[in-house]
Amino acid sequence: MSAFARDEAGQGLLEFALVLPPILLILVFGLIELANTLSVGVTVSAATREGARVGSALVNGGGSLGCGGTNSPNAATVDPNIVGAVERVLTDKGGRVVLSDVSEIHIAKADANGNETAGLVNVWRYQLNGGPVVDGQALDFVQVSQPWLPCTRSNATPPDSVRITVIYTYRGRTPLRLFVPMFDQFTMTDKTVMSMNASR
Repeated sequence: MSAFARDEAGQGLLEFALVLPPILLILVFGLIELANTLSVGVTVSAATREGARVGSALVNGGGSLGCGGTNSPNAATVDPNIVGAVERVLTDKGGRVVLSDVSEIHIAKADANGNETAGLVNVWRYQLNGGPVVDGQALDFVQVSQPWLPCTRSNATPPDSVRITVIYTYRGRTPLRLFVPMFDQFTMTDKTVMSMNASR
């Protein structure tokens, strides 16, 4: 029998070689999932900020209150423009966000603590090309409720605040999701609150 066959160091090396690749794969897949999760989170956060910025600017239709048919944009186009701004950011950031996994977009009046005011939450849900046309393209979200009407939003002192919320279902993209349930799918929610701009 050779000296190598009797040496326990050879057995230890073989065991190490068998155990190391699975551990490295788990680490690599874990890092990929973490990077994807962070990237999606940053994109969703940027989308809520852009939606809140547009909602704040359109409190008075960008000029005089947009409640008449001659105002541009008028009251009927305020919320579609907000959702269009959110969708634009979600689809412009390298394709990491799967738009059909955005379950809802909320446009709500925020209370003093930044929470949604009960009964004043406008809800939009995903429906491919089912929404109103903004800038020549149909939105992929349809309005399912609108209790907070654009013409009731006040930018007087103290101004109302708009809260934009995006609810997103993140789905794992590596084989790690098959072994670690938390990487299979989970819900990400981001919100931005912004006070309404003063009249111009």
